[in-house]
Amino acid sequence: MRVEAAGICRSDVHYRSGHRRIPGVPLVPGHEVAGVIAAAGAGIPAERVGERVCLHYLVTCGRCAACRRGAEQFCAVGQMIGLDRQGGYAEAIVVPAVNAVAIPDGISTEAAAVMMCSTATVLHALRRAGMRSGEKVAVVGVGGLGISAVQLAVALGAARVFAVDVNPTKLAAAERFGATPIDGTGDVVAALRAAGGADISLELVGIADLMRVAVASLNPGGRAVAVGITRDEFGLDPFRDLVLAERSIVGSADHLLAEAVEVLQMAAAGRLDPGAAITARIPLEVGAVNHAMDRLEGFGDDIRTVITPGQG
Repeated sequence: MRVEAAGICRSDVHYRSGHRRIPGVPLVPGHEVAGVIAAAGAGIPAERVGERVCLHYLVTCGRCAACRRGAEQFCAVGQMIGLDRQGGYAEAIVVPAVNAVAIPDGISTEAAAVMMCSTATVLHALRRAGMRSGEKVAVVGVGGLGISAVQLAVALGAARVFAVDVNPTKLAAAERFGATPIDGTGDVVAALRAAGGADISLELVGIADLMRVAVASLNPGGRAVAVGITRDEFGLDPFRDLVLAERSIVGSADHLLAEAVEVLQMAAAGRLDPGAAITARIPLEVGAVNHAMDRLEGFGDDIRTVITPGQG
């Protein structure tokens, strides 16, 4: 596939910093990837050449016990694009044909690239939480995943969506999509409780203190979902924080190919605006990429930066 867009995700920043170990170097990062099929291997229909596609980033066998039970992110021999195998910060990339998902008309290539992580991963997290229409959802961290989470929660029938962040620019963006902004520099738990609390809270940044906030802001029966990458531990009082209100803490890892297809269909139907998360476009140049990562690492105003090879 000829790469036309590759999103810069906070996970990539973690890989660069060593915050999460990678199998080995040299490694080309990038798992939010889209472009045009340039060549097809044996057994692949020739008419796929020239097709606009985005890449499901989990390369799996489809045969092991995990794959057979619909948990392909735990495939016995699975690899992640941009982590276990070469990724999309490049002019081209080679993947199995099943991973190349057709982009529906009306969705830009850049938006489709970003959806392959930020949108599909949040849909999986909401599914892990067992979200039901009419529930209240707190989105903790308004980056690429956070903007997608606000939109998805609204589209799936949330009664109210709260967006928590320390950055006013990002809070304003979330508010445009229907979220109630909560200033992360204040007492977030008190603010959420005063607004009626949350039935589901998504921690999308990977900060232990925010996971404590996510749990403490839940109503009885609420579910806090850990999505962000962190090696830090967070403490809680099991009786006070979990037992008394029957709260749950759920982990959510990646997403499924079917969920990647589903979010594309939702966007094609006008239920999501994935392009709204893209706030910067840069060329495939080392200085520009590292500068974008620096801004992301420092919690700057950018929501999603997309690398556009050949256009800079």
